[in-house]
Amino acid sequence: MEHTTPAPGNKYANLDKEKQAASRVTVIGMVLDAILGLFKMVVGTLFHSHALVVDGIHSFTDVASDLMVLGVMRISRQAPDEDHPYGHQRIETFGTLLMGSLLIAVGAALAWENVQRLFTDDLTFTPGWPVLVVALLSVVGKEWIFRYTRKVGQEIRSDLIIANAWHSRTDAFSSGIVVLSTIGAMLGYLWLDTLAAVVVAGIIIHVGWSFGWSSMKELVDTGLSVEDTERLLAIASDIDGVRDVHELRSRRMGDDILLDVHLVVRPDVSVSEGHQVGMRVVSAMRKELDNIRDINFHIDAEDDESYHPTSALMPSRKIIQKAIHQITPEAPTGNRLRLHYLKNKVHLELFLDGSEGDFDSAGLRAQLGEFPWFGSLRVWQTAD
Repeated sequence: MEHTTPAPGNKYANLDKEKQAASRVTVIGMVLDAILGLFKMVVGTLFHSHALVVDGIHSFTDVASDLMVLGVMRISRQAPDEDHPYGHQRIETFGTLLMGSLLIAVGAALAWENVQRLFTDDLTFTPGWPVLVVALLSVVGKEWIFRYTRKVGQEIRSDLIIANAWHSRTDAFSSGIVVLSTIGAMLGYLWLDTLAAVVVAGIIIHVGWSFGWSSMKELVDTGLSVEDTERLLAIASDIDGVRDVHELRSRRMGDDILLDVHLVVRPDVSVSEGHQVGMRVVSAMRKELDNIRDINFHIDAEDDESYHPTSALMPSRKIIQKAIHQITPEAPTGNRLRLHYLKNKVHLELFLDGSEGDFDSAGLRAQLGEFPWFGSLRVWQTAD
């Protein structure tokens, strides 16, 4: 018996609000990036600061990434449809991977450029004070948009928006490099800003790698951590009616968790009781991890991991009823016959009323024993 339980309530009721919040913060950041990029390039050109010009180009790459984020969020926050029954959150994961790759590329470019500057020392002029003012304004502005964007990303649980926030902070880092380079040039220590640039570039690469690697793991369906998996196994095992838990598999889709779990219950319980046991497991797991979206639980009557599972080629109810009728035509069937498929054998239960006291259960048991699939026969009879 298998059943899938989606998260209670309308999981997608807030998608429009989340999409609007993500779009709003991204547009604000994009406008800020465009203004800062223009100022940096103009001031850097007029006051002889190649570093500020490059930093302005970096700001315009932020504009391009903001446009990408807007497009990805518009698609990924759509509700499920016929072609995508699990939703579109993997698109956001892919966008986060691209964002991480962009951070790595920006960091590597900054590192390479500043390593070259460190060894060639081609700075032959002193930047003007407006360079320092614009760079400081950029640090303040980008640090503000970083904190604002990260806050929104955490509220809507979007790795892509959080990654974009860190991308904004790379611009603050690079502007900080310009501040250091300007102060260093004014004091005569031109190498300080270049060394700091290499260090910050390494931090940018590390942040990009963290986002890229986590997204890559999600795209290849990496499961939950060992600790979280063991917690869920322990919770399921403690539920009344669960005899064993096995094949707990998990994967992520955005911030959501999808689970598949096999629960072993007593073989003689009813279908509805087995289902109720599964629902109690689902409820307990969701209390432990509130971002579980779907739990697909399978109710087993036996632990099919310990030995070869019962074959699908075992005889069906129709075939077994026909065999019983050929032996004992008066034998009850229908809902008075209960079948248990365990360890590649079929165990039968017959329910008789008081008027069927002369039923030859011993003879039926003996003749059924000639079938290779027969396991046992139990006969229950009510009093008159």
